[in-house]
Amino acid sequence: MSHLSGKAIDFPTVAGRWFLGALFVYTGLEKGLDPVAFLKLVRQYELVQSPFLLNSIAATLPWFEVFCGALLLAGIAVRGTALTLAGILIPFTAAVWHRALVLQGARAIPFCAVKFDCGCGTGEEFICRKLLENAGLILLALWLLGGRGRLLALRYSLSKGREP
Repeated sequence: MSHLSGKAIDFPTVAGRWFLGALFVYTGLEKGLDPVAFLKLVRQYELVQSPFLLNSIAATLPWFEVFCGALLLAGIAVRGTALTLAGILIPFTAAVWHRALVLQGARAIPFCAVKFDCGCGTGEEFICRKLLENAGLILLALWLLGGRGRLLALRYSLSKGREP
């Protein structure tokens, strides 16, 4: 009985894993299928000046996101993938926040009125909504680090055998 209830409790985590995986596959494809548009958005952050690095980011990051999303959907290396996505989301969210502050200052408007295409693959969004959304995605990725979400996983761990 406790084994079945454990699986029932685990279903919200699996649904979260699938949601995060599907979101990264979708947004990665949106960016990856139009690398020139994504390159223009990456350039707006002014974090990297080298054309080689800018082109490398625009050409590889979307496909890496698709790969990570597919791993989550399949349930392969869930914790490592969740850690990787948190490692992408946290600095990206900080960069989005910084860019929003710059735009707010330049436009002299309230912070939550700032709206721009952050390069996420979802188009223009109001910054407060985007920051809340990213905070939720970061929390979801961190929740997956807790070791749950094994239900319906193809291979939860890349180490020998399955984790207990």
